[in-house]
This record gives sequence, C-alpha cells and structure tokens, in this order.
Amino acid sequence: MSFIRAEARAALTRWREALAGAVIVALGLYWALSVGGLLGWIGWLLVPAGAGIAVIGVQRARFRTAGQGPGVVLVDEGEITYMGPLSGGSVSVTDLERLVLDPSARPAHWALQQPGQPVLHIPVNAEGAQALFDVFAALPGLRTERMLAELRRDNAHAVVIWERTPLRPAHQRLH
Repeated sequence: MSFIRAEARAALTRWREALAGAVIVALGLYWALSVGGLLGWIGWLLVPAGAGIAVIGVQRARFRTAGQGPGVVLVDEGEITYMGPLSGGSVSVTDLERLVLDPSARPAHWALQQPGQPVLHIPVNAEGAQALFDVFAALPGLRTERMLAELRRDNAHAVVIWERTPLRPAHQRLH
C-alpha cells in the first residue's frame, strides 16, 4: 500500500535531482550558519555544490516526459538505439552530424542525422528518451537552454538544435 498518490510520485520522480540539490543547499546553510567550525566550512562548500545539482536537476526535469510514447530508446557506449513499432535504427554519437527537433510530427520527434545513413526519428516521449538529455548535453557547442526552450515551444516547423559543421558560412548569422 502506498501513501503517496501516483501523480505526486510521478512529480517527485521527475524533479528528484532538483529536490536533492535543494536539500543539499538547505543542509549546507544549516551547517554553515548554525553549527560552525569545520562542519560550517563544509556547509559553505555544500551550498554551491547543491545549487549546481539543483540547476542540472531542473534542466533534466524540463527534458523529461511521461515516457508513454511509442518505442524504446537505449543508450549504450555511445550508441543511440531506437526500437519503435513502425521504425527503428541506431546512431553512433561520434558520427552524429545534426540534431533536429520536429514538432510537426505527433508526438514531436528528435531527428538524428549521420552521413550515409537514413535519419533516425525518435519520439520525445518514447520510453527511455530521458537518457538522451545526457547525450545531447555532451555534444560540443550545444546550448541546453535553447534546446529546452524549443522543446516547450509550439512550432510548426522543424528546428535545427545542433549541427557539427554548420551548412552556412561562418560570417552569416542564423537569426
């Protein structure tokens, strides 16, 4: 028997890293302001560490969805694999050339492109898609806040989130 409603449990699970960071900040402030001594110094070190964990936790929570979409995503040793009901495939992270968010598909899809291979379309709410956050965040030059903003925006067209080598000249601005 559970004393927590399913919706509340889902919300706590979604925001778990942010909550853990807030608890670490609170513990650090308590130690720093009331205990003092060596534990006080450790408390002052815990405050920025907890704040960093909370910021990353908020970003991850914004990226997560219910995970009830079609298919399953697996990330293993630099390989993203999607097994869906109608399509599937695999993309090596090192060979990834372009990451596109296509909100025109229902549900919205990530389109992962690599040279010489067909585009791999992954629904944003596929089971295991939350593992893509760490993969996308590790891409060189990717702006995480922009990716999260585009994920929440209601666009009618596909948006290039990241590309390894831009197709436009360096002197030409994107916006």
